[in-house]
Amino acid sequence: MNYLIVGLGNIGKEYADTRHNIGFMVADEAANQAGATWSLMKLAYYTEFKLKGRNVYMIKPTTFMNLSGKAVNYWMQELKVPIQNVLVVVDDLAIPFGSLRIKPKGSAAGHNGLRSIEATCGGQNYPRLRFGIGDNFPKGRQVDYVLSPFERDEQKELPALIDRAVKMVQSFVHIGIELTMTNLNTK
Repeated sequence: MNYLIVGLGNIGKEYADTRHNIGFMVADEAANQAGATWSLMKLAYYTEFKLKGRNVYMIKPTTFMNLSGKAVNYWMQELKVPIQNVLVVVDDLAIPFGSLRIKPKGSAAGHNGLRSIEATCGGQNYPRLRFGIGDNFPKGRQVDYVLSPFERDEQKELPALIDRAVKMVQSFVHIGIELTMTNLNTK
């Protein structure tokens, strides 16, 4: 079985530790735990490893968030991974910081990376791991918020949350989305 894990984010040092790049952070930790290293390939940083006999391919698109679908579609086709075996790790304003939720499908909910994937890969029927970043920003300041670093108190919690997200990715590959939802989703 082949799986494609997609960590969403933006390339460049100025975005490295921002809320919008939590997908990259989770992908980096998953690769680190697997002893895998990244290579710059077509449209993405790419790595691969085995997990309990399954092939796990992982990308961090280099297309910037708004064009993430281009990279996802290319690698899905290149690696022949069916859409139900693609897991997108994404920041989510609609759920509180500290909450992690995996779902088999859903709307883009205003997220430009998910919107791009929907448009390029044929709809909303792909799994996603939503990493809650909260919505603690004044009206009209959403862009500034998602492109800002986590607060100091949030930064203390991040390593454990990222590790939990990696466990959810591993669970998705190993036992599937339904059991992962049951066992690991948080409020």
